Amino acid sequence: MTTQLSGIALSNREFFIRRWEQESPGLLRVLRALPFGRLAYRPHPRSRSAGELAALLVSLQQSCIDLCTSQRSSYNTSMSWHPADRPATLEEMIAAYELHHNTLAEKLHNLDDITWNHQAWMIRGQQELLLKDTVGGLLWLALFDAVHHRGQLTTYIRPMGGRVPSVYGPSADDPGGSA
Repeated sequence: MTTQLSGIALSNREFFIRRWEQESPGLLRVLRALPFGRLAYRPHPRSRSAGELAALLVSLQQSCIDLCTSQRSSYNTSMSWHPADRPATLEEMIAAYELHHNTLAEKLHNLDDITWNHQAWMIRGQQELLLKDTVGGLLWLALFDAVHHRGQLTTYIRPMGGRVPSVYGPSADDPGGSA
């Protein structure tokens, strides 16, 4: 399957990489917009906290790296990234996101179409199969999940006392938009 973009035919893999690269700056702007010291904020007791959502976005990057490497991605029921001994600070999560982003970029650019279309699994624990698709299919799912949770997190920022950044265009707090 190919996609036409500016007269250039892109494979599904190439189109994914382009979309992933275009979504990442907005995701990083949202993480950086979270008010310091407010990661425990949650709009409802059943909602994830801002810190849990930020950690989930970091862990999604790590899961994608694993998927590119081994065609398996582990789903931890909490799907959160933290140092082993304590919850992560926002600065640590942003640094981890940037590091994982750079590692994933290298992995994605080295994937060939055979690996992209290779059967892959999302598992819980050692054996429990949650999803079976291709590497590319699971990477698309991870991207959609990240975009969804980024949107969820943007709705937290203003009630937390922060300023909502531009993601796709200007926001009420960032009318000029961010490049």
